[in-house]
Amino acid sequence: MTELKKRVDGAAGAIAKRMGFKPSIGIILGTGLGALAAQIEDTISIPYADIPGFPKTTVSSHTGRVVTGTLSGKKVVALEGRFHFYEGWSLQDITLPVRVIKALGCKVLIVSNAAGGINPLLKRGDVVIIEDHINLMGVNPLIGPNDDDLGPRFPDMSQPYSHRLIEIAEEVALSKGLRVRTGIYAAMTGPCLETRAEYRMLKALGADLIGMSTVPEVIVGVHAGLEILGLSLVTDLCLPDALKPTGIEEIIAVANAAEPKVTAIVSGVVGKL
Repeated sequence: MTELKKRVDGAAGAIAKRMGFKPSIGIILGTGLGALAAQIEDTISIPYADIPGFPKTTVSSHTGRVVTGTLSGKKVVALEGRFHFYEGWSLQDITLPVRVIKALGCKVLIVSNAAGGINPLLKRGDVVIIEDHINLMGVNPLIGPNDDDLGPRFPDMSQPYSHRLIEIAEEVALSKGLRVRTGIYAAMTGPCLETRAEYRMLKALGADLIGMSTVPEVIVGVHAGLEILGLSLVTDLCLPDALKPTGIEEIIAVANAAEPKVTAIVSGVVGKL
């Protein structure tokens, strides 16, 4: 057994002992999107600090706890706060929660994030269903020896985001009168926001959204055999010819205001699975 597998099993075992049931759906909540945890019923909350081998989030907008319980009639495990490469964690650290979600018995992974909008058709507060991504972080969480117990050496990435789940999310949004788009998410390391020239490059590459997370988690999720849905909440506009300075406070405020839309979609999708 590899050290990574031991670490995954240790963290999953500690959560399972306190959880008392087997979840089917894992959810990772991004910046300003933690309110979904309040919708979970019969909750058991576990601080990351109480989970062996788990990193500790250093971002103020990420609470840093695992919340388990029932959402829309399904057993779920939600991570209220994620880890980022810019915090100094290794990619193994960043993606450990995905491995743990799989080890707990989940078949589906739902990831959410706050992102900058590159596509000029996007507006602040829009919800975008991720249909594909571009990894511009310059790293990959699968580099190094492969543990065949965790996944294949060369996982196929032709469909990282489930077409089935995308269709369900679109149906849920329509039923609730919410406008959603589909788009391509590009990931860079952060923590600085991008330059005008970088936004022009990203637009030329075909990206609709830019962020600092999610892609490593999705790569590991594919490696682990999870069916994945990704949702981005547009918190700022990254239009190089009309670029205005922004800060994390403004980004969090927009995310908080629009968060009910993401919560409604995620809850609806969970209910249909």
